Amino acid sequence: MTGPGEGAPVTAAHDQAVTNRCVIHYPDHAPRADDPHYVDFEHYRREHVDAAVCAFAASRGGDASECEGGLELHHTHVEFALMNGVDLALFERDYPGISTRDELGAWIESGANLEFLCAKHHRGHGGIHHAAAADWAAEQYVRGLIS
Repeated sequence: MTGPGEGAPVTAAHDQAVTNRCVIHYPDHAPRADDPHYVDFEHYRREHVDAAVCAFAASRGGDASECEGGLELHHTHVEFALMNGVDLALFERDYPGISTRDELGAWIESGANLEFLCAKHHRGHGGIHHAAAADWAAEQYVRGLIS
């Protein structure tokens, strides 16, 4: 098989099993039910779920043909369980004005850090909590990339 240009060889289409293994070091954190900002998360969900679509489908012009399961809220940038490990000085560089744990907690449970994903694209194979970041990004454009 040759590719474009100078007759360069092309690697044939193929499947490749990938195993990623790492240890995530979660800081101490209270249960979600004890979080004073959890009420904000639930309010956001209730107010927006009826009009929501999976963000993965939205990125494809509303094509939800690859979506499965109900809609779930995903913490887009920082998960609740990681809040106590956030270096506030580093965080404030990208998010000016958020310089205390309370401000961070409120932001984590706000629409600025939340997006709806179907269960498959949230927690399933190939979902944002399952795939490596580079693979998740590529999956936005390559149909059937991860199974």
